[in-house]
Amino acid sequence: MFSFSKMQGAGNDFVVIDAIKNQFEYSLPVLSSYICNRHYGVGADGVILLYQSETEDFKMRIFNQDGTEAEMCGNGIRCLAKYIFEKGLTDKTEFSIETLAGAKKVKLELENKKVLSVKVNMGSPDIDCIKYMIEIEEKQYYVYPVSLGNPHAVCFVKDVENFDVAKVGPILENYKYFPNKTNVEFVQIVDKQNIKIRVWERGVGETNACGTGACASSMIAIKEKFIENNVTVELKGGKLKIYYEKESQEMILEGEAEFVFDGQIEMM
Repeated sequence: MFSFSKMQGAGNDFVVIDAIKNQFEYSLPVLSSYICNRHYGVGADGVILLYQSETEDFKMRIFNQDGTEAEMCGNGIRCLAKYIFEKGLTDKTEFSIETLAGAKKVKLELENKKVLSVKVNMGSPDIDCIKYMIEIEEKQYYVYPVSLGNPHAVCFVKDVENFDVAKVGPILENYKYFPNKTNVEFVQIVDKQNIKIRVWERGVGETNACGTGACASSMIAIKEKFIENNVTVELKGGKLKIYYEKESQEMILEGEAEFVFDGQIEMM
């Protein structure tokens, strides 16, 4: 029996577990798949585990629904930052979290000692100069590979709400150009300050949001001069703010995070 918190950021939901208190003997991929199952487990897009870090203030590991470990998650790290502060594990409003994609600095915006929003320095995206043309059933899709520690493929479309994400998403996720699979973002440019995105997440399927995907999409849109440096990203689960620091070329992600409920689960 161990305790957990169900949390969400822009509709991207997670089970957060304090692995400092809970010493697991289970296989983490198996544990994560069981917990994420929406019929037999708690139900979530991913499981986030909190650890002590030898180099930063805290350490985060995140596993997808299918049990694969992800390098980073922008919505997940905001949820974890809120969890750390509101569970009394720190009194700092700025701290760093170790991830497989490197250390990420977070800054909390508070009101009455509650976290209203979290800013995350996502670093500088690694952009491949190549733009791939992929043909699916005689239709051409142009995708831009981007890495924020985890892989993304950004694809611009005219009408994202009516786009067949469930059909095209898994094909691009598993395409030969992406040996480790990839997250896929389908992006519609609304105007210079606003974009809409639907996300096909590696190892999960379509999700309500993806923080790293929002950053990847914004970065490509900025490079292509479709949008300005600061943009509001509308996803199925809500809105995120992206700020591009031109001098450092770093992306700042800002958004809310919320507790859904606390609970306990016993592994059979």
